[in-house]
Amino acid sequence: MKRKKFLLEKVLVTGYAAEGKSVARFDGKVFFIEGAVPGDVVDVFISTNKKDWGEGKATHIHEYSAERTTPFCQHFGLCGGCKWQMLPYEKQLLYKQQEVAQNLKRIGKVDLPEMMPIVGGADTIYYRNKLEFTFSNKRYLTSEEIKNLPAPLPSKGEFSEPAISEQTLASEDSRNPALGDRGAGAVGFHVPRIFDKIIDIETCYLMNEVNNTIRNTARNFAQQNNYSFYDIKQHTGWLRNIIIRYCTTGELMVNICLGYEDERETKKLLDNLLQQVPSITTLLYTINTKWNDTIYDLTPQVYYGKGFVIEHLEEFKFKIGPKSFFQTNTKQAEKLYTITKNFAQLTGNEIVYDLYCGTGSIGIFLSKLAKKIIGVEAIPEAIEDARENAALNNITHAEFFAGDVIKICNDDFFAQHGRPDVIITDPPRAGMHENLVIKLLEIGAAKIVYVSCNTATQARDIGLLAEKYLVEKIQPVDMFPHTHHIECVVLLKLKN
Repeated sequence: MKRKKFLLEKVLVTGYAAEGKSVARFDGKVFFIEGAVPGDVVDVFISTNKKDWGEGKATHIHEYSAERTTPFCQHFGLCGGCKWQMLPYEKQLLYKQQEVAQNLKRIGKVDLPEMMPIVGGADTIYYRNKLEFTFSNKRYLTSEEIKNLPAPLPSKGEFSEPAISEQTLASEDSRNPALGDRGAGAVGFHVPRIFDKIIDIETCYLMNEVNNTIRNTARNFAQQNNYSFYDIKQHTGWLRNIIIRYCTTGELMVNICLGYEDERETKKLLDNLLQQVPSITTLLYTINTKWNDTIYDLTPQVYYGKGFVIEHLEEFKFKIGPKSFFQTNTKQAEKLYTITKNFAQLTGNEIVYDLYCGTGSIGIFLSKLAKKIIGVEAIPEAIEDARENAALNNITHAEFFAGDVIKICNDDFFAQHGRPDVIITDPPRAGMHENLVIKLLEIGAAKIVYVSCNTATQARDIGLLAEKYLVEKIQPVDMFPHTHHIECVVLLKLKN
């Protein structure tokens, strides 16, 4: 067992660990396994081998667990987006509930009340309002496609780790280096752990069917016109990304990201997309000459429509531009924010501080029950959106400030705006900075409602806040069915 990488055969998977991995015990050690569920008997390729534990990936399933169900997506096992399709949804919720409980108990090390049952989603497919697809001249080929290639494999081919049900090969399509070649190229998602290969997605179930129409229409037109697909290693090619935002209001925004200016071909591409997908309400394009795909430091150009879409959370309206952050599951966001509002127990007399407020969605959602909303966020563009969204909803008792909470929330600020009675905090996955935790202890608000997308860092922060706060309520929420991601809302109350 001293080898760094090796194969374990016919291992019984006995339990669920966290983050989508399962557990098996072999020769006195614990192994965390991707691609298996409790009850499976599998061969496991061990990639990490420590003294007491190891990590690996299932390469072959000898016996299928009774818990398994048939995945609905043809790309399952290659695409890393919906890794839990083989688990019935009720089992997914069970394991997510277990993970929240384990993290809060093991990492937080504080007294906990009984946790409420996880709030699942009514829609387990077609639930996202935003998707991003990547163009690439390097398409990921399955083993069956490799077998059917008329010519020998190119020398640059790289063998990847095996998928759950088949061995796959990431192979360059050498016909399409910088210039396009009819029939070449892919539009889809990155292969997990392989940054320069793209799985050509035919059907994605994460968003309304319109996402497939848009992506496939763009791909077909690009191939018919010999447009070059981007090469992420060489940083050449024209077509880079498609970003789609589809709202519950029916408004549909599409942003096409291009590697360089080409006015004539851009017009042809966008006109064809508008003709083939008339439901598009806003169409933009963004020229990106950088080495990364982020658009936050770029300027999207409006080609058609008003340049933004409107989404609703209950009766509140939110303007979403091409660079705006917004919860990607609108219906579950309403549930998440309703739980947050209920935990806050507002009477109309409270000053509420909304930390990491983003575009102001939580504060605005709570605003009718608060005396005043103070939102703080480090990203200036998000604060501009928050102010605009407050105005859109005729909310005059909300103010938003760009900057570091630790620096903003000082005595002078409190003297001007009032000390918080309730603090809402919704940090990124890394959780709150320790200095912010210290600041919250110093402020001493009566209630803190902690909304988190990472229960491990949430548990760590709660352990630190336990100096002055007690955990009163815990409510997990599933925002992303068929993935291991979990949201959790925790109510902390100041000790007497």
